[in-house]
Order: sequence, then structure tokens, then C-alpha cells
Amino acid sequence: MVERIEGITDKDDLKKAQAAAQAQGTSITNYNEWNDILNSLDEAGVQSTGSYAGDKAKLQEIEQAIRDYMEEVQVEDKSRQEQGKEEQSQGLAKNDKEQVVKANMANATSSVILADYMKYYHLLS
Repeated sequence: MVERIEGITDKDDLKKAQAAAQAQGTSITNYNEWNDILNSLDEAGVQSTGSYAGDKAKLQEIEQAIRDYMEEVQVEDKSRQEQGKEEQSQGLAKNDKEQVVKANMANATSSVILADYMKYYHLLS
């Protein structure tokens, strides 16, 4: 098994190195994993570092950045949801205050009407 290989920049280089190793009766350690790593780096648009250890570290760095970003997005979403709930409750409180004012006005108006009615009723009796 070939342990340390440098200068592998893409999947084609890795395949050539594996073929050369097999021609000598060995194989590249972690060939399949390295191939998967190179696929992932290629999909992410990131160049290979040229070594298995460097590519693996680069992929872990990218994965960590993605996890950090996802956590940040989740925190922002939660914050937006809480802000929306707060705005909704403030809207309800404002609506409640308006309803209290309307009820007070209705009560005052009906009280005045009732008082006037009673006054005229007593005058007519």
C-alpha cells in the first residue's frame, strides 16, 4: 500500500496514481475516500491541495463552515420568528387598547342617551 502521495490535483491524477500503484502490486491507501473527497471539493469549486491529508483537512474546513452557516441561519430564523411573535402581540395589544377606547365611548354615549331619556321621561310623566 502506498502511504504518502503528493501532487494529486484531481480525480484523473488519482486514477493514474492508483493504476501505477496497482501495476507495482500495491494500491493507494484511502483511495476510495480520497476519490470521494476530490468529488466533494470539485462540487464545491475548491482546488485540491495535492495531498490526501490536505484535501481531507480542506473538506473538513468546508463542512465546518457550512455547519456554522447553517447554525447562523437557524439563529436568524428563530430571531425573526420571535420578532414576528412580538410584533403580533404588540399589534394585539394596540388592537385591545383601541377596543377599550371604543367600548368606553359606546358606554359613555349610551349613558348620556339613557340619562337624557330618563330626564325626558320624568318630565313627561
